[in-house]
Amino acid sequence: MRSRPHLEPLPPAYGEGTLADVMPTALAALGVPDGANGVRLRDGELDGVRHVVVLLLDGFGYHLLHQAGQASATIEAVRNGDIGTLTPITATVPSSTPISLASLACGLPPGRHGIVGFTVQVPDTGDLVTHIRWDGDPEPETWQPEPTCFERASAAGVACTVVSHASFRDTGLTRAIYRGADWMPATTPAEVAAESVSALSRGERSLVYAYLPHVDTAGHFHGIGSVEWLDAVAAVAVAVDDLLTALPRDAALLVTADHGMVNLTDRLHVGDRPELLEGVKAVAGDGRMRYLYTEAGADEDVTAAWSAAVAGRAEILGREEAIDRGWFGPQVTAENRARIGDLVLACRDTFAIVGVEGEPPHVARLIGQHGGLTAAEMAVPLWTYRNG
Repeated sequence: MRSRPHLEPLPPAYGEGTLADVMPTALAALGVPDGANGVRLRDGELDGVRHVVVLLLDGFGYHLLHQAGQASATIEAVRNGDIGTLTPITATVPSSTPISLASLACGLPPGRHGIVGFTVQVPDTGDLVTHIRWDGDPEPETWQPEPTCFERASAAGVACTVVSHASFRDTGLTRAIYRGADWMPATTPAEVAAESVSALSRGERSLVYAYLPHVDTAGHFHGIGSVEWLDAVAAVAVAVDDLLTALPRDAALLVTADHGMVNLTDRLHVGDRPELLEGVKAVAGDGRMRYLYTEAGADEDVTAAWSAAVAGRAEILGREEAIDRGWFGPQVTAENRARIGDLVLACRDTFAIVGVEGEPPHVARLIGQHGGLTAAEMAVPLWTYRNG
């Protein structure tokens, strides 16, 4: 049988090299006292930097670089080590966008910032909150009360800017994780690059965070390696090229991703299996990592039913075992612990659990998905480039 190392589990490397360590690296370069660990880079790599752009390419996993190099000479040069420094790091868990963005923006593992799933149950009310479409209830500043990296940097005199699509500006997720930064709307890769360069000049020291969703969107709807996916890679590479051209001499560019992706080949549709909902109050999470919130005393029966249904295609753990494995970081607060499902289902290989009530119907048909613990989803690049 052919080896598939990209589908083997890859645990998060908290404190050594995860998304939660990227912003502390940027803050340290800008002279901001942080107290958190950063990514281990080469000695002196960011010495003398006064301005930093952190560019996040949604869905641009480390294991996708060899395919992405087909669409961009710059990305191929990065992969070969010809430009800047490429360091593999990991996403946090689950490997989905809201969890990863919160880990990056707050410089904290999920167990600390509390955005521990794509969708989670609110312990006090039993309501479900979908973080990517959050309308402000529960109150974002209460749900995620930890200081963000932008708040810490702003307090130290660093001008902070978020460059992203205008539609995200007033969402609950933005209020929860981007506090302390001004918002600069931009849509196309070229606009994102131009506004990022402009924002760098706002102060003697500046931190810019920029976000591009194109690769993730193409992977979801068309699959990794598709013509549409390669076109999306070429599009975001425009932003990288523009930033390389315009980056000031005392500035650094850090490019990373929130997660990778796998093309699904196997799905369990919960809507077709009503018996799986016996003893289950709510199904949350996302397709590759599901949370089951169970009725009192029902864990054993629910585990047996779901174990038979997934037939080895997912690992089923209790909440405490998942926490003890360190999936959510070395510390999980009591409040955040209660947000994780009573049972956690981590999908293996290219399998997903879809067709959950309340989720948009098209989600079940998405080709590329993420959220699990495979290396294809968990490994992300951190590419650093220093001008001058």
